[in-house]
Amino acid sequence: MPKDSVGHLIPGTVSSTRSVPSHIIRPEYVGKKGPSPFTGSDVYSSEKIELIRHSGRIAAEAIAAVGRAIVPGVTTEQLDQIGHDYLVANDAYPSTLGYRGYPKSLCSSVNEVICHGIPDNTVLDNGDIVNIDITAYKNGVHGDTNVTFIVGDATEEVTLLVERTREALARGIKAVAPGRQVNVIGRTIASYAKRFNYGVVRDYTGHGVGEAFHSGLIIPHYDAPQFDTVMEVGMVFTIEPMLTLGTSDWDIWSDDWTVLTRDRSLTAQFEHTLVVTERGAEILTLA
Repeated sequence: MPKDSVGHLIPGTVSSTRSVPSHIIRPEYVGKKGPSPFTGSDVYSSEKIELIRHSGRIAAEAIAAVGRAIVPGVTTEQLDQIGHDYLVANDAYPSTLGYRGYPKSLCSSVNEVICHGIPDNTVLDNGDIVNIDITAYKNGVHGDTNVTFIVGDATEEVTLLVERTREALARGIKAVAPGRQVNVIGRTIASYAKRFNYGVVRDYTGHGVGEAFHSGLIIPHYDAPQFDTVMEVGMVFTIEPMLTLGTSDWDIWSDDWTVLTRDRSLTAQFEHTLVVTERGAEILTLA
């Protein structure tokens, strides 16, 4: 994702797929066109939740390692190398690598890229923002998280977008409670975003995660009463709001992965994997 003459991203050069040591267990979808249908439950035992927490901690630590390297002049390809190396050093498989043909070990979504940006030779500039999304697979379960970083110094408008998107995630997590429908989460996030006239991306959502990378459970980030699944103690899913300075409409590149705001306005995202508890929610993706 280099940039054109007005600073908008264009497709860059993607390097070859990184290798993973043979002793690291792969998810079942690696080498296939897609994952097998998930027939399990989004509600997990306490033992399985601890395994998800372990995978989530590795993912969070990998993002922290990548974050320390985010400075003007670094490429998203270099960031992918750091994330990949951290995961395999901890005997975890990068869940994105080979998922439906995705070629890299993390997603790096810069500026107007909403999600699923593929690391390449894009050079990050002062004032850019970049979302790093990493999922770690270990002990048969995935832990999924992402963070938006500011490269160097950004404008107040951009800094506020990042801070408020982080707060939107926090408010969504606070809305979690057993007995509530999942649409309460989206209603809470959308209500907060509306205060600042931010766009809220609708077509990319939170999801059930654990034994499956994406279980089929949908967690909306907008007021969506059609998503009426009732939260239960032990249910595991992600919340990952995507807010924009403009429209929530989007385009996708010919790589079938990179999703951008249609008006090319900047966008930020934060994500945690969490488990529903009797009192609310517990985050499973903390370093």
